[in-house]
Order: sequence, then C-alpha cells, then structure tokens
Amino acid sequence: MILMNLTTQQSLTLSHDLLWIDEHAWSPVTSQVDMTLTGALIIENAVAQAGRHISLQAPDATMAWHQRTTVDQLRTWATLPGQQFRLTLDDGRQFVVVFRHNEPPALEASPVSDMASYAPDDYWQIKIKFLEI
Repeated sequence: MILMNLTTQQSLTLSHDLLWIDEHAWSPVTSQVDMTLTGALIIENAVAQAGRHISLQAPDATMAWHQRTTVDQLRTWATLPGQQFRLTLDDGRQFVVVFRHNEPPALEASPVSDMASYAPDDYWQIKIKFLEI
C-alpha cells in the first residue's frame, strides 16, 4: 500500500496488512426526506460524488507494524490542512484522500513495546482515517 503526497510527490509505503475496516459500510446513495405542510412526503435521492470513509488499521496487535520514521511522516502530513494524497492499495485501486479530521483523531499511533524513549526504527501500530474526495 502506497500513500503519496500529491503536492510534494513524496511517498510512504504502508503495511499490506492494514485492513480497510469500513470498505463496505458506505453507500453512494444519499436521501433527503421532508414532509410538506399538507402531509405529503418528498423524497429526493442522489449519488454522492465524494465522501467515502477509508479507515485503515491492523487486524490485531501482531500485524501491520510501522517504523517510527513512517509514523512521524504521517503525523507531519496529518497536520497540513487540506493536503491531498493518493492512496494506492495492493490490488491497484487508487483513491484521492484527505485525513478525516472531522472525526478525530485522524491518525492514531501506539508503540509496540513500551519504553522510556524511542528510536527511529522502533515499531508502532497505526490507525488512519481518510476521506475520499
């Protein structure tokens, strides 16, 4: 899995073990339902043009570890408002995404082993929330 910053063209390789946990929890069909003063029901349907959630996380604590340097780069990118990225999955599908800051935290990271300090090559687990645009 590759995440590319579309401004700088810098890429990060993410673990192929990350799962897209909400892949099938979204529908592009949206509806607006209103009741008129006379009691008539008005239903408007449309297809959403964007907004699909892409939430990535490890299936368990023994998988999808990332080095601290990757976590630090993700954290830096997550602090850039409106920054767009191309997410390429291992199966070749590509999505243009932003970090999903409307449901904080957009990025969570926790060390695999608790220590007083961490080296750049120590391992961390991550959870990332993206929004397809």
